[in-house]
Amino acid sequence: MEVFSGRPGGPERLPPVGRSREPRASLLDLRSAAGQVFLLQVVIVVLLVVAAVAAMVLQTASDAVHQGRRESVVAAQAFASAPGVAEALQSRDPTAVLQPRAEAARKRTGVDFVVVMNTAGIRYTYPYPREIGKKFVGTIGPALQGRTVVEQAGGPPLPAGKGTAVQAVVPVTDPHGKVVGLVSAGITVRNVAGLWMPQLPIILGSGAAALALAMTGTTLVSRRLRRHTHGLAPAELAQLYEHHDAVLHAVREGVLIIDADGRLLLANDEATRLLGLPADARGRPVAELGLPEPVLRLLSSPEPVTDAVHLVGDRLLAVNKRPAYPRGGRGGSVVTLRDTTELAAVSGRAEVARERLRLLYEAGIRIGTTLDVGRTAQELADVAAPQFADLVTVDLLDAVLRGWEPTAEGWLHLRRAAIGGAQRMMPVYPLGEVITFSPRAPQMRTLREGRSVLEADLRQASGWREQDPERARKALECGLRSLVTVPLRARNVPLGVVNFYRTGDSPTFEAEDLSFAEELAARAAVALDNARRFTREHAMAVTLQRSLLPRGQPEQDALEVAWRYLPAEAGVGGDWFDVIPLPGARVALVMGDVVGHGLHAAATMGRLRTAVHNFATLDLPVDEVLGNLDDLVVRMDNEENTDDAAEDHEGEGVTGATCLYAVYDPVTGTCTVARAGHPAPVVVRPDGTVTCPGVPVSAPLGLGGYPFETAELSLPEGSQLVLYTDGLVENPTHDIDVGMKRLRRALEGSGDRTPEETCQAVIDALKPAHCSDDIALLTARTRVFPPSRVAEWNVPPDPARVPSVRERCRKTLQEWGLEETAFTTELIVSELVTNAIRYGSPPIGVRLLRGRSLICEVSDGSGTLPRLRRAATTDEGGRGLFLVAQFAQRWGTRYTTRGKVIWAEQLLHEGASGATGHVPVDFLLEQFDDPDL
Repeated sequence: MEVFSGRPGGPERLPPVGRSREPRASLLDLRSAAGQVFLLQVVIVVLLVVAAVAAMVLQTASDAVHQGRRESVVAAQAFASAPGVAEALQSRDPTAVLQPRAEAARKRTGVDFVVVMNTAGIRYTYPYPREIGKKFVGTIGPALQGRTVVEQAGGPPLPAGKGTAVQAVVPVTDPHGKVVGLVSAGITVRNVAGLWMPQLPIILGSGAAALALAMTGTTLVSRRLRRHTHGLAPAELAQLYEHHDAVLHAVREGVLIIDADGRLLLANDEATRLLGLPADARGRPVAELGLPEPVLRLLSSPEPVTDAVHLVGDRLLAVNKRPAYPRGGRGGSVVTLRDTTELAAVSGRAEVARERLRLLYEAGIRIGTTLDVGRTAQELADVAAPQFADLVTVDLLDAVLRGWEPTAEGWLHLRRAAIGGAQRMMPVYPLGEVITFSPRAPQMRTLREGRSVLEADLRQASGWREQDPERARKALECGLRSLVTVPLRARNVPLGVVNFYRTGDSPTFEAEDLSFAEELAARAAVALDNARRFTREHAMAVTLQRSLLPRGQPEQDALEVAWRYLPAEAGVGGDWFDVIPLPGARVALVMGDVVGHGLHAAATMGRLRTAVHNFATLDLPVDEVLGNLDDLVVRMDNEENTDDAAEDHEGEGVTGATCLYAVYDPVTGTCTVARAGHPAPVVVRPDGTVTCPGVPVSAPLGLGGYPFETAELSLPEGSQLVLYTDGLVENPTHDIDVGMKRLRRALEGSGDRTPEETCQAVIDALKPAHCSDDIALLTARTRVFPPSRVAEWNVPPDPARVPSVRERCRKTLQEWGLEETAFTTELIVSELVTNAIRYGSPPIGVRLLRGRSLICEVSDGSGTLPRLRRAATTDEGGRGLFLVAQFAQRWGTRYTTRGKVIWAEQLLHEGASGATGHVPVDFLLEQFDDPDL
């Protein structure tokens, strides 16, 4: 078959002048390399096809037999172990029972036959009924002894057709282990050719494709070779070689060609000069040329070499070696030599400088990623080891780790803050240990003198060794060699020292390494000082905020309360909460949030919390409390924006504040709630259901002039009111809607939990890995005063009815077992009712509440508030409230929608009034006649 170029026909093209034209070779010409390669490829493809067919035939037959053996054993054992088979074999007509079951099992399992026989080998079942009752063809002796027999045998015709039957014989035993029959199952292995013949076209097609690819490849290679030689004649090739030889000897790079036997075939002029080769070096073994041992070993080795630098005489030669195939077909190698004597010194210093610059750049990126002192110290150790030192330790003043301003008095005690490098198992001081350095130790000299100290040979460093002789001895035995200790200073204040160690496998530190170590330490010191100052400010802000938050639960009977507060990692914020007892056994719950972080937000939070306490003391309605807070925030903003305000304030006024204020009354079981831009509360009913009551949201605090809406919630006893700030349900990874769903999911089924357990469950479910905002959570479970602890009645506006009021009060106290408080309580009630009748207006009511204290309340329809005053000797009245104030623990007045309520509270101690220790009434009355008072 001829090979054509594929170009269109036309006039014959003449070869270029000076070039000969040779006839094109045929692929079928075995004298050509292309024909020989093509023939070899044909033979290889044919052998591969034959081998593939043979392997497929053998593997198919083997797989068929193995598959048949496995399936036969499984089918026979399954049928023999089936319930009722042993009983059927011992029945009068085993065939009638077993034949249908055997045929069903044969079709279900896919085997070709399932035969049941007695111990004599007589068949009870067979696919063809005419074969039943005949002798079984196969070996049954081992099966009668309880073993399984697998064999290949022939037998009567089967539905599957002809072929070698692979059958298994297993015993059937009764409950006593006696063999009562045999079961045989088998598969007919069909003609193997039928299994592999469908794949034969694929194999033959693959062989034909391989032959086509081989022919195409040979054709392309033949064309490529002719294209590369450009049809040059031998003379032209010789002339080309001469040109190449001239260029070879003119270049300023040595070239050597060495054959497979280690003889020098070619050495250009530059190679002869660089290696000092003799004139008769060509053709001689390389070992006889008197070359240095490293160069001789490199040239004799068959391994390739890239830019290996060797000293030959006073020259540094860069050697490259690659395999080559010179004329004659023998292997060999080509070696090039380049004189890098002057370049090596310059490039070496440049490489070191480049590595140092890269390390400094990396230090600027990796050191100071957080504002944690310990983490920053560890980043310094990890950057410097192992690129600059084998072992790095960072020792900081204990004050720095705590965020305090370091002082010279603390230099004697440094704490190991970080260890870096592969030599962490060195016998050095462990992390966290406080180290007291001796005055002659390099670390103490560094701190005292404020400069780096180099110990090139630690074996000669007496100050370093006397610090801890035993530890120093072990460190030297482990290979510590040299040390550079550098002070960590920021704003001309020492923070600690960093120690760079090198082991015996690395070069010792030199004087030129000090400048780099100092630059690295200087960059790290700035980050450490920033982290220290942040630690100090964070600790101050946390301390301030925690001092402003509740430290304990106040005594009250209305709610069982628990809370959690988690400050943000980046700095404290303005989240706050409070539980404030109110008159009438009521309790106020407050939850607020001041936007921002730091000292300013914490201080603002403290001012708002104090204001809420003051407004709660006045017992104002919830909407008026928020209104007064709103006015306060507006005034605070105006104060911050005045011209004389400090210019270094952390923020411009109160950038935003939210608040939720709720008052719970345990007598009525109702809770009045108002919220100013704050997240809505969540209620967990006693049965565990979670609801979000529709508390209307009003504008945040500080906008001014907007009303605040309230909502009244009816809370059954045992309900839990959950208040929180937005940090719990909102973070950068998801919005508040997702957070609310997670909160409701965490609260589901919390009806029987205590508030403490509910708080912990919510924090465990919703606490983020990194708190970017403060989290405040308050859970309050409601209590309701039982009717037996509440007594109330209306009083006609008639002074003559006061004795009956005292009598009813006395009976109520007797029912409660508080007879000892009867006199004091009657006096208080009598005075308050008399004042209401005399100065107030109907309707007048009296209510007694018994809890941890006894509360007496007298209400009337007047808005006039009484006040305590000093009565003169000639005054007929004015002493009633003075007596109430003396006998009650606390007393006060609050407005209602229908007037006012005057209340007095007495502490109860084991059934007695806390006022029983007061001075007698007669003595108090006598004081009014004392002119000195």
